[in-house]
Amino acid sequence: MLVGISTGDDAGVFRLRDDLAIVNTVDFFTPVVDDPYTYGQISAANALSDVYAMGGRPVSALNIVCWPQSGLPGAMLTEILRGGADKAHEAGAVVVGGHSVADEEVKFGMSITGVIDPRRIIRNVGAREGDALILTKPLGTGILMTAFKRDALPADQYAGAVKVMAQLNAAAAAAMLEYNVHAATDVTGFGLIGHASKMAEGSGVTIIFEESDLPILPGAIELAGAGMIPGGGVRNREYYGAMVAVSDEVADLMATLAFDPQTSGGLLISLPDEQAVRLLAALHAAGYPDAAIVGRAVARAALPLELV
Repeated sequence: MLVGISTGDDAGVFRLRDDLAIVNTVDFFTPVVDDPYTYGQISAANALSDVYAMGGRPVSALNIVCWPQSGLPGAMLTEILRGGADKAHEAGAVVVGGHSVADEEVKFGMSITGVIDPRRIIRNVGAREGDALILTKPLGTGILMTAFKRDALPADQYAGAVKVMAQLNAAAAAAMLEYNVHAATDVTGFGLIGHASKMAEGSGVTIIFEESDLPILPGAIELAGAGMIPGGGVRNREYYGAMVAVSDEVADLMATLAFDPQTSGGLLISLPDEQAVRLLAALHAAGYPDAAIVGRAVARAALPLELV
């Protein structure tokens, strides 16, 4: 076992031989959209993301399904599985089977197995003083999907959120492997602050995020101001709030976005400052137009995170 649960990393890594290790991860959740095919795609992309965050390559997937014994047509489940299979195929992975249980609340996800060079594992710890931090996708999916559930999300903003959530982190992972990345993680349910806190604490540094540099989905700030804040965002702020020093100059709504739980969010990448601009350009060229340099790692201060 090369990587276990000690630092809350994105996936486990088990070495098979000196030049080959396997990456294991699992993730599933309730529907975030109404369309079953789109839901399947988003859930699969989210599960695959953990392998990409470590610099691995997905090779196989197992479906995880919770489905009611009555009340929903089988064709709907078929579409969910088709969406997941298509996204796995896009990632170059094969769906080899799965397991289902009877449950009144629909849930779908995947257990992913990937491969990785054990000499080139990118962990969620290892950020160094002087590093720049890059975020590859915009924040705000939790807020937008809360608005969607309350019939308060415009169609164009819904489409933008779906596009971001369904996008694989494959090209971003391939781009970062061309640079001397010190640490990386994907930003999902614990929000930017939650996932960054694990990186900062495990690395012995303080990460400072610049409010003005955070990429935000269109409409997210306005919707947060209208009260479209998911329960997960409230819990994230309650739990992780003590780990971040928020400047008085930071708007409260921007802080809310930093705690917002993401579905199939982007990669948070820590690398030498002198390489950050080149990686950012590579990410833009690879199809992540909202990727941005969002902060920096400095010597450890009183708290692991600062939002200024």
